[in-house]
Amino acid sequence: MRLLVVEDDKDLNRQIVAALEGAGYAVDSARDGEEGHFLGDTEPYDAVVLDIGLPKLDGISVLSAWRKAGRATPVLILTARDGWTEKVQGFDAGADDYVAKPFHMEELLARLRALLRRATGHASNELVCGPVRLDTRASRVLVNGAAVKLTSHEFRLLSYLMHHAGRVVSRTEIVEHLYDQDFDRDSNTIEVFVGRLRKKLGADVLHTVRGLGYVMDAAASSDAGAPTSGADERR
Repeated sequence: MRLLVVEDDKDLNRQIVAALEGAGYAVDSARDGEEGHFLGDTEPYDAVVLDIGLPKLDGISVLSAWRKAGRATPVLILTARDGWTEKVQGFDAGADDYVAKPFHMEELLARLRALLRRATGHASNELVCGPVRLDTRASRVLVNGAAVKLTSHEFRLLSYLMHHAGRVVSRTEIVEHLYDQDFDRDSNTIEVFVGRLRKKLGADVLHTVRGLGYVMDAAASSDAGAPTSGADERR
């Protein structure tokens, strides 16, 4: 999952980014409303952490502009502890949740996990696909009850695919949602990670849809029932 943090306080921005990266997210950040608006308007983030009191363009204006442009990205706003009017304005502008400053980083992480779950139609911290279970809170993966050790990149890839289980996810979408702006988008990194992930899971749940991308689907077969021609053939 790829997140955007828009916070003008340098230290708090750095702390939030570090916590999110430590939790396995790819993170971009901005320290004013104009840059934040531009990034949120041009990049496909899975969620945004948005401060209300920003220089150049305030957070409410940024959020309102995103929503008017039809952008439905989940947004968690940061408000002052006694700023109830900011909370109301934030929700009216299209915010999905808020955290009041000062806050515990664990609360921010928990609220973001909840936003990401709801955005992809999941009610629980545990995502399940056949014998594969992924605990988003503990960052743990089990296959048939046995723990599987994944690298941070492998876990990030599996988490995105399981959040969108049953849907074909293109390589371009994976790159856009799993890596920050500095990632080399012309590399074959995704194919390498998919291959490693298949070997570690040891379960027939991660399939390639030729010409389209990848899908987590416990019911799909790598051969049986697949078309013999066209872009939908699984291998």
